[in-house]
Amino acid sequence: MVGLSVGEKHFIQGGIAQDLRTDGRKRLTYRPISVETGANGSARVKMGKTEVIASVKAELGRPNSSAPDKGKVSIYIDCSPTAAPQYEGRGGEELSMELSAALRQCLLGGKTGAGAGINLSSLSIVDGKVCWDLYIDGLVINIDGNILDALGAAIKAALSNTGIPKVNVASTAPSDEQPEVDVSDEEFLQFDTTAVPVIVTLTKVGRHYIVDATSEEESEMSSAVSVSVNRQGLICGLTKRGGAGLDPSVVLDMISVGKHVSEQLMNKLDSEIAAAEATMEEE
Repeated sequence: MVGLSVGEKHFIQGGIAQDLRTDGRKRLTYRPISVETGANGSARVKMGKTEVIASVKAELGRPNSSAPDKGKVSIYIDCSPTAAPQYEGRGGEELSMELSAALRQCLLGGKTGAGAGINLSSLSIVDGKVCWDLYIDGLVINIDGNILDALGAAIKAALSNTGIPKVNVASTAPSDEQPEVDVSDEEFLQFDTTAVPVIVTLTKVGRHYIVDATSEEESEMSSAVSVSVNRQGLICGLTKRGGAGLDPSVVLDMISVGKHVSEQLMNKLDSEIAAAEATMEEE
């Protein structure tokens, strides 16, 4: 946790109440966001001093019997020991588990996959027999608040930079046998990120809530709600943290604000991704 004096706490809380945060931002304003895309399926995102990396790997697999027409997605987040002193050892492991679960809830619609922001049906190759398994790995390099939103942005950027090899399926295989597949080394299909959402976390400090909270601001929060919203304005997932309960009317208001704020974040992120990809093509 961030150690603050009583005066510093009052300064943070008072600034948020007056819509003027300690770094000069308003309550619903983000810090500068930058995106770098690297090799196929990787991206680095910085939100202020928070820095994360995401990578995507695709492998052939077999669909689950409960969802024979869908592929599978696994999300795992690791926290660098140098990200923040309190996250060395067990603290880092607990944070990694918490972030991985929250991202699955926000991007995959929880265990059922209903309302998933990543189209699992697009990963199916032969129903019940062959599909793509996507392995999404994230690494938290530096922490200064709002890690979940930064990871969500990095995953979206990495997916936009992911090419899925074209697969040809042999039509001669008997229906009761596993079909033969030929994976191309030259032809790739760009992963469609149209429906992949951004994550907006609203952090409640006092009677107000803010976006893109710093670590100092998070130390003063009573609770936080993260909502994932796609380009169509549809909510793909929702998660809450913090011990304080929230009145249902407050949650609905936070969701409404999150949907509104998601547009500016989506536009900014799309612009940064396009600029990063253009830079990659020039190199």
